Amino acid sequence: MDIALCYESVLPARGGAETYLGDLARRLARDGHAVHLYACRWDAASLPPSTHFHRLDVPSGPRFLRPWRFGEACEAALRGANHDVTVGFDKTWGQDVLYPQGGLHAASAAHNQLKFATGIERAVATVGKWFDPAAWSFARLERKQYLSPKQPLVVVNSRMVRGHFERFYGVPPEAVRVVHSAIDPLRFAADDRLVRRQHERDSWGVTPDTTVGLFVAMNYRLKGLAPLIRSLPHVPRTKPFALAVVGHPKFERYRRLAERLGVADRVRFLGHRGDPKDAYFAADFLVHPTFYDPCSLVALEALACGLPVVTTRYNGASELLSAADGVVIDDPHDAPALGAAMAGLLDHGRRAPMSAAARAAGTRWTFEQHYRALLDVFTEVRRLKRAA
Repeated sequence: MDIALCYESVLPARGGAETYLGDLARRLARDGHAVHLYACRWDAASLPPSTHFHRLDVPSGPRFLRPWRFGEACEAALRGANHDVTVGFDKTWGQDVLYPQGGLHAASAAHNQLKFATGIERAVATVGKWFDPAAWSFARLERKQYLSPKQPLVVVNSRMVRGHFERFYGVPPEAVRVVHSAIDPLRFAADDRLVRRQHERDSWGVTPDTTVGLFVAMNYRLKGLAPLIRSLPHVPRTKPFALAVVGHPKFERYRRLAERLGVADRVRFLGHRGDPKDAYFAADFLVHPTFYDPCSLVALEALACGLPVVTTRYNGASELLSAADGVVIDDPHDAPALGAAMAGLLDHGRRAPMSAAARAAGTRWTFEQHYRALLDVFTEVRRLKRAA
């Protein structure tokens, strides 16, 4: 197939969606598909040599207008092109397939309100959004993407997000394909894992009998770090426990919160890690009390490392968990429930079989399976286009 991928910047060293685009392009090229990239900037060395590059002008101006300019540039560049399938991954429109890996802006905005614990705080935040030009701009752009006369086939990475399409825009479920996110479990293979685990734990100052819960995120507020710290008083002190926090380097407000609650001795703030692999190795379970995650890669990485996962129903990755390898709570603000979920994992007798189940779960949904499911979508689109 002749496949066009549209994304403003493809610099895989920055991680996230850009790493995914590089992985997808290489896998498509390996199968002999012609890959065209429409972008403003890219790292050619991280993409297959056979890639056909189409440079678009770098959008300028205010942040809330740049996606519109990139979308217009994509639309103009693709006009008259004869690709079998065109795919947009972010705030673009007019492609055959749209794959919003970050979920819907409308859903994200609604879930962002949930991070505020009180109705008054949520009301103030809502009023603030009325004066945010980016919020208005992105909402309007999203309506253009999904409610225009030319309807794309939508790919989402969880059933949760598929439900959001129906709830916010009335897009029927049959117009949306669910292809869960995936990782390469081999990224976490290491013959010296036990040595690295011990070295890491020594650097944290935790004893061998201490159970470590790991939290990994850059957006501490949206991913629930404050509610997590507030839940620590509900984790009994009958067994040694520590929470390791990896992510954004600015964490002082959360350190102060831990001090006010009398749990500072149980929290290790580790700051940013370019590669958190050793932190996974050193931990015993992952706790990710997020308010919004279309399908958290952190949860999938934890499973691949054999870590049971504690998360919330606001995480699309919770669909991939079972009682054998994880715990899903309803509300990140429910401190007793979150504390009880962690307390249950302090018992090694319970945690050991969950760790084995987590490792098995982490190998079931691989990037290769994800790629095959996505290729089925592309094949479907090509068939429909030819039939038309």
